[in-house]
Amino acid sequence: MMRVNKGVRRAVSWLGFSTSLEISHVEVTLSRLPAAWNGLKIVQISDIHMAHFFHQDDLEQLVQTINAQQPDVVCFTGDLVDRNREIVVEDIQPSLSKINAPLGKYAVLGNHDYANQNRLQMTISLLEDAEFNVLMNTHATIHKNECALHIAGLDDMKHGAPSLTKALEGIPGDGCTILLVHEPDFALQSKKYAVDLQLSGHSHGGQIRLPFIGHVRTPSCAKHYVQGLYHVENMVLYVNRGVGMTFLPIRFCCRPELTVVTLHHAPESAAY
Repeated sequence: MMRVNKGVRRAVSWLGFSTSLEISHVEVTLSRLPAAWNGLKIVQISDIHMAHFFHQDDLEQLVQTINAQQPDVVCFTGDLVDRNREIVVEDIQPSLSKINAPLGKYAVLGNHDYANQNRLQMTISLLEDAEFNVLMNTHATIHKNECALHIAGLDDMKHGAPSLTKALEGIPGDGCTILLVHEPDFALQSKKYAVDLQLSGHSHGGQIRLPFIGHVRTPSCAKHYVQGLYHVENMVLYVNRGVGMTFLPIRFCCRPELTVVTLHHAPESAAY
C-alpha cells in the first residue's frame, strides 16, 4: 500500500511486486458454533507496522476498506507499530476509532508492540481509546438469542507471557471459542485445548515468495504455519499475511491481506 503513481503500480504488480491490498474471503465451518451465530462475519487485520512503509493515508484507506465489508466483529492480531519507529498517536487513534463493528473490536499485541515498556503501554492505550478490547490472557463473551460465543486473546508469544489457561478460564467446556494470538505456531499448543478457531498474523506470508517454491524465510514462531487456512487436528487456523511491511519495503508474490471470515454452524460429523 505504498504511495506510488499508477504507472509504476501497474508495472510492479505485473512483476509480482504488488502492494495492493487483497481481500480474502474465507468460509469456516465449526461444529460447536451455535446455530444462532451462523453467518457471523469477522474481519481480521494484522501487522500494520505503522510508520514503517505504512502511513496515515494508508491507514485511512484501510479503515474504509474494513467498513465496506460490513463486519460484525473486527479482530486485530498484533504489530500495530513497528519497533523503534516514532508514531503520532493523534493521527492513528482517530482513524482506528472509525472502524465500525456492532459486536465489538478485539485486539492482541505483537512482538513489535513490545519495543519497550513505554511503547507497549502507549499501544495498549491507543487501541483502547479507539474502542478495541485488548485481550491479554483473557476473553470476552458476546451473546445472540442467549447463545454465547467466546473471543479469547493471548499476550505475545515472543516477548510477553501467554497463558491459554488464564485466557480460557470461565469458558464452559462446550463453549465455542475463537483465539487471537499474534504468532501462528502457537497452534501447536492451542490445538490441545478447547479452541475452535485461531486467528494469527506475524508471518507476513514470508513477504517474499518465489513461484513453485513459496516463502523464502519467515520469522521465528511462524515456521510451521505461514499463510492461509489450516486444519490443526480439531482446530481451524487462519494466518493472515498482514497489511504492512517490515525491514524492507518489498512484497513479492505476497500481497498484503485483509481477511473476511464467515462462520458456519454444522453438526459435528460435518465439520472440518
